[in-house]
Amino acid sequence: MANLDWSQCPAVESIPGKVSGAWVFRSTRLPVGTVIENLEDLSVEEVMEQFDVTWEQITAVLDFVAQSLNASAPAQASMPADAHPV
Repeated sequence: MANLDWSQCPAVESIPGKVSGAWVFRSTRLPVGTVIENLEDLSVEEVMEQFDVTWEQITAVLDFVAQSLNASAPAQASMPADAHPV
């Protein structure tokens, strides 16, 4: 995964000495990475139940990730549909 600037995500925080400075959901000790890793195998509802995190917290982080990845994607060159590259 691309390196994200988590400091720009209002749903998370990193405090030295709290969970070793890992990015956690604001006012919790739950690392963001734990939720993202578990979303590979679990539904959002299962993650919410297992980790005591809210829908709003999860969607805020996922929206941030999506926006960050979209912003860092290289722009596609515009080429007419019937044009052929040289």
